[in-house]
Amino acid sequence: MERKNVWNTYSDRQLEEVDAFGKEYMYFLDHGKTERECTDLVVNMIEKEGYIELNQAIREGKKLVEGDKVYAVCMNKSVIMFRIGSRPMVEGMNILGAHIDSPRLDVKQNPLYEDGGVAYLDTHYYGGVKKYQWVTLPLALHGVVIKKDGTTVEINVGEDENDPVFFISDLLIHLAAEQLEKKAAKVIEGEALDLIIGNMPIKPENKEDKEEKDAVKKSILKILKETYDIEEEDFMSAELEIVPAGRAREAGFDRSLILAYGHDDRVCAFSSLKAILEVEKVERTACCILVDKEEIGSVGATGMQSRFFENTVAEVLNLTGEYSELNLRRCLAASDMLSSDVSSAYDPTFASSFDKKNVAFMGQGMVFNKFTGARGKSGSNDANAEYIAHIRNLLEEEKVVYQTAELGRVDLGGGGTIAYILALYGMNVIDCGVAVMSMHSPWEAISKADLYETKRGYVAFLKRACL
Repeated sequence: MERKNVWNTYSDRQLEEVDAFGKEYMYFLDHGKTERECTDLVVNMIEKEGYIELNQAIREGKKLVEGDKVYAVCMNKSVIMFRIGSRPMVEGMNILGAHIDSPRLDVKQNPLYEDGGVAYLDTHYYGGVKKYQWVTLPLALHGVVIKKDGTTVEINVGEDENDPVFFISDLLIHLAAEQLEKKAAKVIEGEALDLIIGNMPIKPENKEDKEEKDAVKKSILKILKETYDIEEEDFMSAELEIVPAGRAREAGFDRSLILAYGHDDRVCAFSSLKAILEVEKVERTACCILVDKEEIGSVGATGMQSRFFENTVAEVLNLTGEYSELNLRRCLAASDMLSSDVSSAYDPTFASSFDKKNVAFMGQGMVFNKFTGARGKSGSNDANAEYIAHIRNLLEEEKVVYQTAELGRVDLGGGGTIAYILALYGMNVIDCGVAVMSMHSPWEAISKADLYETKRGYVAFLKRACL
């Protein structure tokens, strides 16, 4: 199949749109580095566009009709949006589904300790990471501490240019002969990913007093008390995430790329969000799902495997006057979905890891993965040919540039998405999104053109009725 470099198809006006959309996305990345921050950002954006909270609609006894826009949030970490269409919901929805969690380091519940005159936070990595990539980088601390009285204390340190940053140390090269003999998976062990947060001991009250034991730890606790009014025990009910410090940046002399933390999968979350905000009128109800926990198997109350999505659809059906258990099942089975997740971009430096005929290239448009999984497609959704033909038709009518791909060379590895979970309802589902280079690293890269084409593809999908 002939591939098309999408950059060569753009007019000057479109190039300006691509650039502006890329900058808007970079703002989203900078202000949504955790799933909680993403959810807050999304809610603020959609409420300005007229979306109302589903619970408010329920309390007011509102009947939902064509054009109405509602949303629901689960535990401040997942959000679902609906734009009601002209056709009954029992005939199905057009669904975009992405995740807003990304690989990172999480602070443990009993994390604070001192060793060798240095204060640390003990961590546990989240999702699939190459642990050696997380050392000697400037890191930021984001999250919340919930005190016993229910008070929420928000933490965001390391992003402002006047903030301190944190880091994880590595062994100096002069003493690393034994370390360099280890396999990459063992060069840095998981328990070695502890965050350095200070070195200055607390001063004795009197000059004659001896320096206290754990004086650096006590100094950090004093700072936390004075700045945030939190105690050491409050770490027990905290969710603190360690992410790369710094803003998303344009990359390349031509500024065609974006280098940032969290492209997987906020690049698809943002383009999905913008697509549902852009469509003004739809036949089938448009739905956008932005969920948590995909990187660890879509588990828990805020992951795609929970009943949050199903329960929310039932509530929306009730407000359209269509609810019954049978109608809920019919609605879900009749729906079509684009599982909006990233794909691996061809990297010539590691060419042997890819099948060049079946891999995504940056700058060549929206990417479709018929299947994901590992080995013999294990753990994969595998989209039907009829559905793919339908998608091809609507994209080509809208002149959206797209490509097809697999994650990498057969039997080399693999990965999964939320696609198989939605497919359990019997709906049509296919994975599609943006190609990412250096996926799951602290700094990933995408093409602005692919981001723009993916949003255009999502808009085309939401506007089109079912197969």
